[in-house]
Amino acid sequence: MYMKIHRCSGAGGIVAVCDTELLNTTLKDGDITIHVTEAFYGTTICSEEQVKDVIRHAANCNLLGKKAVQAAVDCGILEENGYMLIGNVPHAQIY
Repeated sequence: MYMKIHRCSGAGGIVAVCDTELLNTTLKDGDITIHVTEAFYGTTICSEEQVKDVIRHAANCNLLGKKAVQAAVDCGILEENGYMLIGNVPHAQIY
């Protein structure tokens, strides 16, 4: 998975994680379009355990893809059906 931590003063930052195969693609579903960019999701490849360690302590997460969303479910910070699908791709925002 790719992961990037966006630091925001006063807001605690956002952890963005996407499955590796989704980077540099565009997802469309009805009126929703998501450009999966390196600028937002980063270029740092992380293991499942590294992702879990970071999202367990994050105040805000943006997760895109089956592996990224499942990591949050496995950590207990996201319910099994607590995400939306964009096409067939799971997407979750955790605050």
